Amino acid sequence: MSEQPRRRPAPKSGTGKQAKPYRRPQKDPVRMLAFEALRAVDERDAYANLVLPPLLKKARQDEKFQARDAALATELVYGTLRRQGTYDAVIAACVDRPLREVDPPVLDVLSLGAHQLLGTRIPTHAAVSASVELARVVLGDGRAKFVNAVLRKIAAHDLDGWLERVAPPYEEDAEEHLAVYHSHPRWVVSALWDALGGGRAGIEDLLEADNERPEVTLVARPGRSTPEELVEALGEESALPGRWSPYAVRMAEGGEPGALEAVREGRAGVQDEGSQLVAMALAAAPVEGRDERWLDGCAGPGGKAALLGALAAERGAFLLASEKQPHRARLVERALSGNPGPYQVIAADGTRPAWLPGSFDRVLMDVPCSGLGALRRRPEARWRRRPEDLEGFAPLQRALLREALSAVRVGGVVGYATCSPHLAETRVVVEDVLRGRGAGNSPVAAELIDARPYMAGVPALGDGPDVQLWPHLHGTDAMYLALLRRTA
Repeated sequence: MSEQPRRRPAPKSGTGKQAKPYRRPQKDPVRMLAFEALRAVDERDAYANLVLPPLLKKARQDEKFQARDAALATELVYGTLRRQGTYDAVIAACVDRPLREVDPPVLDVLSLGAHQLLGTRIPTHAAVSASVELARVVLGDGRAKFVNAVLRKIAAHDLDGWLERVAPPYEEDAEEHLAVYHSHPRWVVSALWDALGGGRAGIEDLLEADNERPEVTLVARPGRSTPEELVEALGEESALPGRWSPYAVRMAEGGEPGALEAVREGRAGVQDEGSQLVAMALAAAPVEGRDERWLDGCAGPGGKAALLGALAAERGAFLLASEKQPHRARLVERALSGNPGPYQVIAADGTRPAWLPGSFDRVLMDVPCSGLGALRRRPEARWRRRPEDLEGFAPLQRALLREALSAVRVGGVVGYATCSPHLAETRVVVEDVLRGRGAGNSPVAAELIDARPYMAGVPALGDGPDVQLWPHLHGTDAMYLALLRRTA
């Protein structure tokens, strides 16, 4: 007798269909890594540029994890953080509750999915299925269904279509329109617009530049390395000359700076061209009389100090690098290690100086600030900062500038620098210190020097005498510099 065919199990009563067997969720190492990085940023107030490298290093221990996987993980993390404000507005339009009532891990998965759908070329079906699978792994099957439903709503429109739906018209509310379109908090848009001046085109160019991935820029420290050495190590196809700094080399294809011998040995380093220009301008400004003792009063983590030390060494000048936090002072020591000229690194508070007044010929005071000038590099900072943070920085910034002017001798030069274009951290600070504004303060005997001639070849530096650099105009962080000469 012939063998009977196997019968299919009868469907459950009332369903009409066979129940699908349970399938264990599959871990996608790229998206798991991106999720872990976002959770660290959210839960621990970590910075992505510090969290991501060790996660990638660990992932590379698996030989199946390819370079393209690392590139995708990096794009998912930074892209999601940069566009978080836009994606929050889109997600809010697709859920039936306020976003604050959505669990943060769920929101991170939704944001990762939104970026894949609206900010990358990943096909829609792949973006949704990969995100739902991630949700099954990290959230469970129940909440994965919620993720699936929301992402399918998001997939109904492209980014332009969503922006038309969730952003107010520019004519009705210009700042909110720009905030949603370009994913910046409204107060940041307002502050940047005030500092930049001008009309719509300029602020949109700036906000767009903030959302672009910045180039990795190297500095060949004078007397220790050369740009030619870095170009040769990188290969001419992977290196571009600096736009403005003669010591700069841009890594055209990204890559790992630590793989370069000159970087490992401290003869070169990673340093934005804006930071290089600030140090170079202070070194180039003329001083009256001797030029033997330089001070970097807020030296951590050491990039400007290392360049200043190299420039000072060329003139036989001594550099004192002071940093309040001991762990950052150790980073400065590492950056200056091997400097050909005399230097010393100390852990000291610049508002309670460990030196006598009038001890130095040149002083750089790159003060703690909101960091709004480096949002390309630390996109999460735009969501972490609050307007009231500036009130906390203000007394410290003024105190550090006053002490810098006390530390320099008559005829010497002070460079006041911030990585923020916010007027409350730049021109207002300088004007207040010069005029003695504030309880118990007296006017300072100092004058502003036109800083523009000491950034030779750099265009669009404004009316002076101070200088504000911009990502969209100069390809640098939004560094600010005022040069002041003590007159009495």
